[in-house]
Amino acid sequence: MVRAGQVSGDESLPGGRLTDHIELGVLARAFPRDLLEEVLDVTGRREKRVRRLPAHVMIRYVIAQGLFFGSGSEEVMRQLVGSLRHLGSWSDDWQVPSTSAIAQTRARLGAEPLRELFRRAAVPVAGYGTKGAWLAGLRLMSIDGTGLDVADTEANVAAFGRMSTGPKASAFPKVHLVTLSECGTHAVLAAEAGGCRTGERTLAAGLLDALEPDMLLLADAGFYSWQLWHDATGAALAWRIGASVSLPLVRALPDGSYLGLLFDPSVKTARRQVLLTAARAGQEVPGKQAQLVRAVEFTVPDRNPDGELVCLITTILDPARISATELAGAYAQRWEHESALDEIKTHLRGGGQVLRSKSPDMVEQEIYGLLLAHYGVRELMCHAADEAGHDPDRLSFARSVRVVRRQVTDQAAFPP
Repeated sequence: MVRAGQVSGDESLPGGRLTDHIELGVLARAFPRDLLEEVLDVTGRREKRVRRLPAHVMIRYVIAQGLFFGSGSEEVMRQLVGSLRHLGSWSDDWQVPSTSAIAQTRARLGAEPLRELFRRAAVPVAGYGTKGAWLAGLRLMSIDGTGLDVADTEANVAAFGRMSTGPKASAFPKVHLVTLSECGTHAVLAAEAGGCRTGERTLAAGLLDALEPDMLLLADAGFYSWQLWHDATGAALAWRIGASVSLPLVRALPDGSYLGLLFDPSVKTARRQVLLTAARAGQEVPGKQAQLVRAVEFTVPDRNPDGELVCLITTILDPARISATELAGAYAQRWEHESALDEIKTHLRGGGQVLRSKSPDMVEQEIYGLLLAHYGVRELMCHAADEAGHDPDRLSFARSVRVVRRQVTDQAAFPP
């Protein structure tokens, strides 16, 4: 939504700079002006002199770019302010800033304010009544990764690299993005980006600070390592492990799951046997060498002729809290993360589209603009679903984006 502000003097006419009156109305609730000002103060990016495009406006503009990804720089600005003249809120001396002016102001702003805004604004969305978001009082979360093509410049190639080399090299440099997502709402709450050859586990380590005690974090086998599992202490965990991970039986449990002993890979075979014997006798084992976990094994049908065997390990040792059947069902919610990434890559960015920024800092800024736009839409969808008593998954993300875009371009009002 575009809003035209009133100023002192003749209240029937707009005043000040055109950009003083720009707001992403339906998304402004997620990113209020006071929060933008705090972010600019913390990051030291507040402008030192009056400019036609102040820093707080450029933050909103970058989010708008994420919402209108396929549009050019000036067109995004026009979409934000196009309804002002129709409503009699246009001053003849206002001009839409040029592409060059917008690019220069984006560069001055940098990526840090967008990163900080995302860190502060992207908080858990699901309420206790949100359908499909909780299991036994724990908020279902997941981690997953994806790749994004970026503009083919020397700076981007140096920073992010290409997949493969020589004649088989990817046409564009590629960013590797790993995110922490709320399964029930698809809201992304934390993100780490790096070069295309940066491992998922390396990037996932940067997400651990966002974990909270009321969360149950789901992850696929590709994310498991002793170190990452050992460091992810901020939440309950339920991760798949591969066949190469040793997990000897300690004790069978009545719900069909069992307690097993997870080892630091550096522990020698003889020492493992000593630790296993102690665990089976009910003794504590040193946490730096081994950890008692609960394992749930189940088969996923239709993945191959014999079904696919999944081994899920969890820090929730008591079957009375969450049964093996409930854990297996919860793990299926991890696939919701892939849907969230598809929403960003297909419905916001557009299938096959390339991030336009030509420098690594601007690429990062652009990525956070996309993430903030996605979060704002998903927050609105969750509130709408909660009020109607529906699961947020029943609402169409693509349709919601179209509604938000219409709100941005079609509405304007004088603020109170």
